Amino acid sequence: MRKITAGLFISLDGVVEAPDQWHFPYFNDEMGAAVGEMLGTADTVLFGRRTYESFAGAWPEREAAGGEDAGFAKTLGDQRKIVASSRKLEFTWRNSEQLEGDLVEAVTALKNGPGGDIALSGSISVVRQLLAAGLLDELHLLVHPLAVRKGMRLFDEGDTAIPLRLTSSQAFRTGVLHLVYAPAERADEADYDDAKPHLPQEDQR
Repeated sequence: MRKITAGLFISLDGVVEAPDQWHFPYFNDEMGAAVGEMLGTADTVLFGRRTYESFAGAWPEREAAGGEDAGFAKTLGDQRKIVASSRKLEFTWRNSEQLEGDLVEAVTALKNGPGGDIALSGSISVVRQLLAAGLLDELHLLVHPLAVRKGMRLFDEGDTAIPLRLTSSQAFRTGVLHLVYAPAERADEADYDDAKPHLPQEDQR
């Protein structure tokens, strides 16, 4: 079964929208390595339409320009790119195709099919749906030490909680935290009486 990994730049107050407007001051070699690990090791990248259009509007030109980011641009170009959209799309970036049918059903088929890892970058609506469906194996959050205070948050309103467990954490020199989460079983019911024994106890000496 293929592993599906999503990576997101996120602020301290949970904003994931338009990270190009606030995250670049924190981008260093540590973050570059984390991004490369998330995207560069997959053979398929899954996108929402808006994120795909942002990538397709930048990375082919960077590959053609042959600058210091051309190697990563070529890696993205060579990967299979699948775009989830309700609109009929036309593609100019190589190895791009549109996801057919229901998102959850189609991604479940991809996950159970042949191939290497599947990565997502951004694509908030897709990440939300895959999280709710239990299809994400890893959620990488690059938590920036600032409150953006406006914009779309990662988690929207809903009736069902999504339990996660922390599998690794790393603090970058910039103060960014790289947190990796995996799905978790729902926690048992508990109340204050269950928590009370874990409060600091008065020293009886």
